[in-house]
Amino acid sequence: MKITHVRTHVLEAPLSQPFSWSFDGTATRSACLVEVETDEGVTGWGECFGEARLNAAVVQAFDRHLIGADPCASEAIWQTLYNRFRDRGQKGLVITALSGVDIALWDIRGKVSALPVHRLMGGPLRTRVQAYATGTYRRDQGNPLDYVVEEVKEYAAQGFMGVKVKIGRDVDADVELIRAVRAAIGPSRKLMLDANHGYDAIDAIALGRRVADQTIEWFEEPVAPEDLASYREVRRGQPIPVAGGECEFTRWGFVNILTTRSMDILQPDTCAAGGLSECKKIADMANAFGIRYLPHVWGTGVSLAAALQLLAVLPHTPPRFTPREPLLEFDRTEHAFRQQILTAPLEHEGGWVQIPTGPGLGIEINRDTLKKYSIR
Repeated sequence: MKITHVRTHVLEAPLSQPFSWSFDGTATRSACLVEVETDEGVTGWGECFGEARLNAAVVQAFDRHLIGADPCASEAIWQTLYNRFRDRGQKGLVITALSGVDIALWDIRGKVSALPVHRLMGGPLRTRVQAYATGTYRRDQGNPLDYVVEEVKEYAAQGFMGVKVKIGRDVDADVELIRAVRAAIGPSRKLMLDANHGYDAIDAIALGRRVADQTIEWFEEPVAPEDLASYREVRRGQPIPVAGGECEFTRWGFVNILTTRSMDILQPDTCAAGGLSECKKIADMANAFGIRYLPHVWGTGVSLAAALQLLAVLPHTPPRFTPREPLLEFDRTEHAFRQQILTAPLEHEGGWVQIPTGPGLGIEINRDTLKKYSIR
């Protein structure tokens, strides 16, 4: 079997209402899907995290190393692409593009073997995962104390075990919002914070101390992702577990986080950090260091399927008779084609999501949706 074509599909849809986070905002949702075709008619799908058009350009630059290669030799292909492009990108776009290709190759391997990816990776350790809801972005109009509170109440009513609240704008306003959200969802549901690196260490420590009594599961990206010294200051300066890693790449990026004990919880994105091949290595490294691993998920149903396949095989940290199970990040913000891109959407039932058991990623792409939202 040989790879004959590598295609990218850039998809985009406008939002009915733009939203923002600590440092940026958007009026659209977009994605870059990777389609790898073979001479035996087997096709694999992957997704790249981040800027869709730029990812598509990098994937096309991989062409000469992919056409004619054995798609089932995904480890060899990963090493080839990383080594050939090392001088131009050990992080960022080269790795996000590589991630999409790697996921597509795992999809092919599973289809050829008639097995889900998690079986090929040695699992499953679990057949379903509990999800928490991600949302609470800011709108152009209205008071977040009103619309965010109503939003999280809806997530609780849908059965989600927890919600993640976007902060990182102003410490006083964020403290007020956190307390309002906790009151709205009650004491039994989990509450997570995500600052999208909107604070410096001083503000992050101050906020952590002021809301520590609200039973917070983790404090995500409190400071800039490259500033690990500030991560360590925040860990030492306030009691909430510190999480991060969606802006880090490959085992070489995460080994520095692990050896310096900069985070309590790692959150690599499977479509960014190097794909399924690399994220399984990062997960095993985290396990060896006794650090929790909870994948970041933000994209279409393809990225969700890849994260679920990985979640099926994540090791328990620590192993025990009552293990702590990993959680799935479940984006609930507006996204016209997130689920429509799949012929059978990956939805939750009472806050639980089943891990797909079909061959490869366990999904099929809806070609009509692909055509509807694809842009030149």
